Amino acid sequence: MKRKKKTYIYKLHLFSNCQTSGRPHVDMSLNILFCFPPTPLGQGVQSGLITPSFGMKGNGSASVLRGPVPARPVPQPHPKDEDTLVQMAEHIPAGMRTPMCAHCNMVIRGPFLVAMGKSWHKEEFNCVHCRTSLADIGFVEEKGSVYCEHCYEEFFAPTCSRCQAKILGEVINALKQTWHIYCFMCAACQQPIRNNTFHLEDGEPYCEQDFYSLFGTGCHGCEFPIEAGDKFLEALGYNWHDTCFVCVVCCASLEGQTFFSKKDKPLCKKHAHPVKI
Repeated sequence: MKRKKKTYIYKLHLFSNCQTSGRPHVDMSLNILFCFPPTPLGQGVQSGLITPSFGMKGNGSASVLRGPVPARPVPQPHPKDEDTLVQMAEHIPAGMRTPMCAHCNMVIRGPFLVAMGKSWHKEEFNCVHCRTSLADIGFVEEKGSVYCEHCYEEFFAPTCSRCQAKILGEVINALKQTWHIYCFMCAACQQPIRNNTFHLEDGEPYCEQDFYSLFGTGCHGCEFPIEAGDKFLEALGYNWHDTCFVCVVCCASLEGQTFFSKKDKPLCKKHAHPVKI
């Protein structure tokens, strides 16, 4: 009669070393009682939600439980600016691989950093100017070199015309000045203009919608705004696109022509008298 194999499901994220003697083991740090069944040496363990690896330690008389390899930390975005140039190095634990250090070109045989697509000894990833370690703080790349935020601000970062702070992200160049994206905004609605079209009025930038709403001239014919560069004319006390000033009956262009009007409606000479409007 074959013995049925027991199925063990572990939902632990931390493991302490213990011998797999079949005896219950209490992890005092987690306050969880669990039991590891005896496992013959050389046999693997089926994968589950979290599968620890087993190996030899000491004289080889016992199998030792080892914790799972920790996942790589995900670099977090810099809190100051969504589009910031500031990056964070990624810490890689020892044993993952043995890469070459981008600074000294020597093999790395321990924990290391990954930044800008390269690997670095932790002690050699420093600001090129002040030599501050960049292992655990933000850095900015400039022409292949790395700088701490302070040195980058001092030597490279432009100043925002509105808030006077240094710009560590995308720069808006407008009105012969530099701006944070969120600082270059419409004077009316206070929304960032970004890379959209804007208009100036008394030296202040306005988005298209607010500019035409506040200062724009509308065409009496089509009721659309007369934009900068459009040809227009004044007649009957109104402004018209040159293509909109036409006879209301036959739509013949009246630009430069003799015209008549009835109830503020333009008419050509032919339709001036017999037509009732």
